[in-house]
Amino acid sequence: MNDIMNSTGVSTDIAFPNLGLYLPGVPKSFEVFGFNIALYGVLIGLGVLSGVFLAAYVAGKEKVNTDIIWDFVIYAVVFSIIGARVYYVIFEWDMYKNNLVEIFNLRNGGLAIYGAVIAAFTTLYVYCRVKKQSFLQLVDICVPGLALGQAIGRWGNFTNCEVFGGYTNNLLAMRLPISAVRSRDISAELAAHILEGTNYIQVHPTFLYESLWNLVLIGIMLLYRSHKKFEGEIWLLYLGGYGLGRFWIEGIRTDQLYIIGTTIPVSQMIAIVCVIAAVAADIVVRYRMKKVDESRS
Repeated sequence: MNDIMNSTGVSTDIAFPNLGLYLPGVPKSFEVFGFNIALYGVLIGLGVLSGVFLAAYVAGKEKVNTDIIWDFVIYAVVFSIIGARVYYVIFEWDMYKNNLVEIFNLRNGGLAIYGAVIAAFTTLYVYCRVKKQSFLQLVDICVPGLALGQAIGRWGNFTNCEVFGGYTNNLLAMRLPISAVRSRDISAELAAHILEGTNYIQVHPTFLYESLWNLVLIGIMLLYRSHKKFEGEIWLLYLGGYGLGRFWIEGIRTDQLYIIGTTIPVSQMIAIVCVIAAVAADIVVRYRMKKVDESRS
């Protein structure tokens, strides 16, 4: 793996050796008229926009006014960013407690997907209450777009050389320059696999796993949409499907956030709770629907 340095003297090569794919000089940012623009932010923005277009498309298919989607997204973006940051800061409090100003420095990263998702659902619920809309109908419309936004936004972690797993030599194994990653993200296992004389770590590309998982989940949600039995079922499919994937992906990441005072990954715990809650809710609703049908017959 050759060394290509950016302007800060950090190697920016990324490789997928078992695929024969070598990407020299992967940038983290670019300049426009003298302004430095982070690719992470561009990809997050592209994910949001793509997700809104998909949600608007689904709304059109459901004969729902698409203006509602475009109106809601303004609130969703603002509160999702706040939620993502608050979630991260809470579970990384030791990093910020002695420098509170750093909480507002988003350029150094620190946005948690689950924080954004929780904030988005909360915002949608409040929006529906205020606008007299059906929350369950709108959340079913929005979740495929949410998953698409996550699938695209995860590639920002790729350009940032972050959110990766432990050592692997599987087909999708990824090599990252040691100089480009945070030292605290290099686990003891990863360190033990650094060969003498090399300048890289070889890891699970968990950003890629999650992106691909979300694309499959989107396909399932869109295909099942016309067969759903009740309003809110697509939402439950998202919660259970995403939670299932996130549970095993979170288990191999090296940058986990832990429940305060424990060694339990908080996102893994939320993921399994979402899976259990989604399955239980689906069973309960179907059971009640069956009872109603039986009482009418």
